[in-house]
Amino acid sequence: MSNEEDIANVLIVDNDPEVARIMLEILARKGIRGHLVAETDGALDFIGAGSCDLVFTGETIDPGSDRACRRPDGFDLIKKIGANWPELPVVMIADAARAGSKGQHEIAAKAVKAVRCGCCDFLIRPPQSAKIEKLLDTFLPSHDISTAACAYEDTRCLYRIVGSSPSVIQTVELAKRIAPTSAPVLISGDSGTGKELMAHLVHHRSRRAQGPYVKVNCAALSDSLLDSELFGHEKGAFTGAHALRRGRFEMAHGGTLLLDEITETPTRFQAKLLRVLEQQDFERVGGSESVPVDVRVVSTTNKDLLQEIQQGRFRQDLYYRLSGVRLVLAPLRERKDDLPDLVWHFVNQYAREVQRHIVKLDPAMMNIFAEYHWPGNVRQLRNVVRTSLILGVGQTLSLADVSWLFDELQPLAQQQCGGCDPSGEISTRSDAGLGGLPLEQVERRAILDTLHQTGGNRTKAAKVLGISDRTLRDRMHRYRREGTLQPA
Repeated sequence: MSNEEDIANVLIVDNDPEVARIMLEILARKGIRGHLVAETDGALDFIGAGSCDLVFTGETIDPGSDRACRRPDGFDLIKKIGANWPELPVVMIADAARAGSKGQHEIAAKAVKAVRCGCCDFLIRPPQSAKIEKLLDTFLPSHDISTAACAYEDTRCLYRIVGSSPSVIQTVELAKRIAPTSAPVLISGDSGTGKELMAHLVHHRSRRAQGPYVKVNCAALSDSLLDSELFGHEKGAFTGAHALRRGRFEMAHGGTLLLDEITETPTRFQAKLLRVLEQQDFERVGGSESVPVDVRVVSTTNKDLLQEIQQGRFRQDLYYRLSGVRLVLAPLRERKDDLPDLVWHFVNQYAREVQRHIVKLDPAMMNIFAEYHWPGNVRQLRNVVRTSLILGVGQTLSLADVSWLFDELQPLAQQQCGGCDPSGEISTRSDAGLGGLPLEQVERRAILDTLHQTGGNRTKAAKVLGISDRTLRDRMHRYRREGTLQPA
């Protein structure tokens, strides 16, 4: 199913009633919202306020009755769009050429100027319906996708959770049930599974949806900055504190605060955070006045919190305070039924960057996707699809023109068929002893066993082994060349 709100928005900047009629009829037929304005300021206001996916603009623009009689040059609008929204595609509609070679020369000159100013195409008034439809298919593909949840604000998409697998539907329904409550929410899952999207869903479905939604990336802040970033500081609290600064907790008053990757905070800070969550007040850095706040906290982590607690890296009492309700997002390897929807979703999202009209997914590519374990999850799939769109050609999305992706997307189990079970996992034969084996074989077994234990995640495996990602990658390439990927 495709969500009825998954509708693109096209801005038509033209006061020609015939052009407006043609354009709006075509857009309505294709299920695209058309927005008609007749002057530059209105166009810039619309683009800046929400989600605009494509602009058609006339060669000249009506200045309005309260403006000077001179009709502004449409190229002015194109230049302003290019300066502020450089990736927004713009198509110019120019007046028809006058008879004779001089008129044709003027049209050619305008077309060259339009392209140099950033236009992606150039049409002659009145535009041909077939040409407009081709442009819409290229820049605004609308392949049907199954959407578990999405939300819009005016024309801007706040979030979209793609998929129809049982794990996705179950997690989304649970998030919708807990959203109206005031319970703190802990969202866990591997990197790239969409934890931030789920956090946005919880906020948007809550009674705090009209309040602020403030995000803090705990992993991006140093220990010394955490206090000031979350709680703010008074003027003169430290060198460089030239004015009072409100922290993220204060900014989120009446709304939701997302603490992304909460496990990256030091234990000293966790103690202070626990007190704030319990009492709903705090003191700014360098201040003594208690600042009351009413904030719902949503936290995310890609780590096993119970293991972090056992190893002394995370406070147990803070864990119980944050995990009023837990949402666990399944990795992509456990929801492969969603692969076609996700691929088409990213085609819809990125096809306009490369102006490719994709009508088909290569079955061989989809077979590779289905067999791969996706350690980077949905984020990795997005990057693979985007790379394939950029480097490929034609109307079929495939990996044929991106040969290096084949190596990256090959499951370890397929490198050597011996010792593999039907599920595609490598048999490590960990019960066999290492005595009498050459050191090189011991190293190979250690690497493959660790990759097996980490689900094929090379970054985690390298960290466990105490080697760099590059060293691990070099070893794997060597094992493939030698045909010795299977442990001895």
